[in-house]
Amino acid sequence: MIRPIPVAISARIAAIRLPVPGALYHLPQMLSWRLTQIAGDLPPREGLADRVVTLFHDLSPASVYRLEIDGLEPFQFRTAPCAGLVDAVAFGLIEGAAPDDLDTASRNASALAAALATVPSGGTLRIEPGEWITMPLRLGGHITLHLARNAVLRAPSLRAGWPILPARGSLGRMLGSWEGMPDACFAAPVHAMEARNLVIEGRGTIDGSGAEGDWWTWPKETRDGARRPRGLHLIGCENVTLLGFTIRNAASWTIHPQGCSNIVAAGLVIEAPHDSPNTDGLNPEGCTDVRLEGIRFSVGDDCIAIKAGKRGPNGEADHLRGTRNVEVRHCRMERGHGGVVIGSEMSGGVASVTVEDCEMKGTDRGLRLKTRRGRGGSITGITMRRVRMDGVLTALSANAHYHCDSDGHDEWVQSRKPAAVDNRTPAIDGITIEDLDVYNLSHAAGVFLGLPERPIRNIVIRRLRIHSLDPDATAQPPIMADDIRPILHETILAEHADVDCDQPELRSMNSISTSLRAAS
Repeated sequence: MIRPIPVAISARIAAIRLPVPGALYHLPQMLSWRLTQIAGDLPPREGLADRVVTLFHDLSPASVYRLEIDGLEPFQFRTAPCAGLVDAVAFGLIEGAAPDDLDTASRNASALAAALATVPSGGTLRIEPGEWITMPLRLGGHITLHLARNAVLRAPSLRAGWPILPARGSLGRMLGSWEGMPDACFAAPVHAMEARNLVIEGRGTIDGSGAEGDWWTWPKETRDGARRPRGLHLIGCENVTLLGFTIRNAASWTIHPQGCSNIVAAGLVIEAPHDSPNTDGLNPEGCTDVRLEGIRFSVGDDCIAIKAGKRGPNGEADHLRGTRNVEVRHCRMERGHGGVVIGSEMSGGVASVTVEDCEMKGTDRGLRLKTRRGRGGSITGITMRRVRMDGVLTALSANAHYHCDSDGHDEWVQSRKPAAVDNRTPAIDGITIEDLDVYNLSHAAGVFLGLPERPIRNIVIRRLRIHSLDPDATAQPPIMADDIRPILHETILAEHADVDCDQPELRSMNSISTSLRAAS
């Protein structure tokens, strides 16, 4: 029999993977479950599971449970201990204020700070049901922030009085950042720096009030001396668990682990309007050992964007850190510019990324790699297996002529003639795609555009199945580079890229570039 797999277990929530063969985000059919506390006084609980990564809430700390699920092997697990539970409402939180009520936001921030100060190491701060507006909340380590069902922790819509993170800390480490470079930014509504053993969990919501303020009207600007805040910003943290909550309406990137290690996120809901600018879902940058499971994304930009910082215009690189060992499983990406994206900030290098058993619905691209001359760094060891894409414009893309930054359209970036190779020449080597099912394809199954001086190497595609084409699609350039021709209903196209496909008929002999650029 199949054995359930623990994804993350806190004191009060367990995220368990039900590895039913063929299941992606949802289970093919609902499964009955029964949860019994061993040596406990409470009666067994029963319910139905409809998702592969199922969360069990309202558990007792330091307790052993037995989980029985139809067709799966019985499974036992132990919840973590809790050193003490503190109720934030007891410290004078004020409920139900308007988003622009900065006075209440400041009062609630003071109440939350006072409550946090009383939580013992290994304890929990509980946010009760209700809508609580607060100025940005900074969390420390060895603590759990528990958002109860129907609890909403909301940022104010106005930025007056918001704390600002400087570009660098006292020891020179990058704190505030913007698109991979040190830069002052407003502190996120919930943020942590150098925290260890941090848990953020529950069935409540973090709301960044991006839709209520003016944040989305200046996506690339600086105002009041800072860039827009993230929704949840983790800087230099270790052993962080994110469980079950909803996070929405971030001013910019929604969840941004920066320079962190050992991050687990399971069962989250990450939301932003489809037209909100740069509201990426979850962007690990300069991180190692990241696991993302059972997350549903519906955002205004990339759903998952894996990054490693950006080399400065004068070669600045002291802030760069590589990203290694990222695992994405049983997630659902809806809308968004890309399902799983690597880059374009990848100067520190990205290695060992695995995407398995996921669903992508209506994203512009499925797996997307993007970089350009001047970035340097490498992308290696990228694997995607058992993924279903429906209504995705281009299923697979790797673009080494991405026209980002103010000089992105310059001839030295976009030229298809070989350039000199140096430490600012990016490298892409090692992309493996297996068992990909594509429905309602618009532009192309795969588009790979490498550099003539450093082509993309070792692209392996096995068992790619195109089930249907979108009859209403129109021809469009499938990647963001200059002089790319409009494409409609094509298969795999490659220039300066080595593609090994087990179905030769899928490899097109057509060019990606226009004849003008290709001949230049």
